[in-house]
Amino acid sequence: MIIDSHCHIFPENFQSRRTRLTELDKSFKSLFGDPKASLATTQQLISDMDRDCVDISVIMGIGWTDKNLGKEANDHIIQSVKEYPDKLVGFCSVNPLWGDLAIREIERCITAGLKGIGELHPDTQNLDITNKTIMEPVMNPALRLGLPVVIHSSEPVGHSYPGKGNTTPDKLLAFINNFPDNKIICAHWGGGLPFYELMPEVNQRLKNVYFDTAASPFLYDQRIFNVVSAITDSERILLASDYPLIPHRRISNQLDNSSLNEKQKSDIRGGNARILLNL
Repeated sequence: MIIDSHCHIFPENFQSRRTRLTELDKSFKSLFGDPKASLATTQQLISDMDRDCVDISVIMGIGWTDKNLGKEANDHIIQSVKEYPDKLVGFCSVNPLWGDLAIREIERCITAGLKGIGELHPDTQNLDITNKTIMEPVMNPALRLGLPVVIHSSEPVGHSYPGKGNTTPDKLLAFINNFPDNKIICAHWGGGLPFYELMPEVNQRLKNVYFDTAASPFLYDQRIFNVVSAITDSERILLASDYPLIPHRRISNQLDNSSLNEKQKSDIRGGNARILLNL
C-alpha cells in the first residue's frame, strides 16, 4: 500500500478568490500569495493519485489565521473524504490561539470523520510552540481523541523559501517535551531534528514523534533516507510529498533509489502511516 501522508487541497473557488484570501489569512498569503503557486482541487489530486499509483492520500489544510476560512477549508476536506472514503484521509486545521473555538472545531471535524490535526504553521499563526499553555487547546484534545498532530518544521540553515519560517529543531524539541504522550508528526524531516537523535537524551524524547518527507527533493538529496534511517527508527518515517508542491512520483523515486531494504521501504511507503492512522 502506498500512502502519501502530506497533501494539500482547497475548494475550487479558492483560485478565483486568491487575492482576497491573501488579505484575510496570513498563512495563506505566505504560502500561496504568488499567483504561480499551485492550488490543487480534490479532482486533481485523485487524478494524480491514479497516475502515480497512490492508494491513499492524507489531505490537510494549512495553519489558518482566519477562523471562517479555516472552517470553510475543513468543511471541504470533510466533504472530499465523504466522496472518496477509500482514497482520502482528512486532517482538520485550526489555530491554538482560537482557544475553546479550536477545541470545538477539532471535535466537530473528528465527529465528521477526520483523523488528525494539521498542518500547524507556528510562524504565520504567531505561535510560541515552546509555551505549553498556548498549545494546549490543540494538544489536549488531540491526546484525548488519539489524534496525530502535524507541525511545520524549519531548517536552521540552508536556502529560504515561501513559508520556511523559524520552527527549528530546538523549538520543536521543547514543544515535544511539553507533550510527551502526544503523537506528533514533524513535517519536512523535522527541520533536521532526526540528526540530533544521536544524542541519547534527544532520542529518549522522540518515541512518539514521526517525521514526514514532505518537500524532501527541495531540501535534501536522496541520501536523506539512508542517513535518517541509520539514526532513527525507520518505522517513524512517513512518505509524504507536500502535494501539489511536488508530485508523489518524485518523492517515491527518492525512496526507491535509496539503499534501504525492502521492509524499510515498505514501512515508509505506507505501512507506518497505516498503523499510525489505524487504517
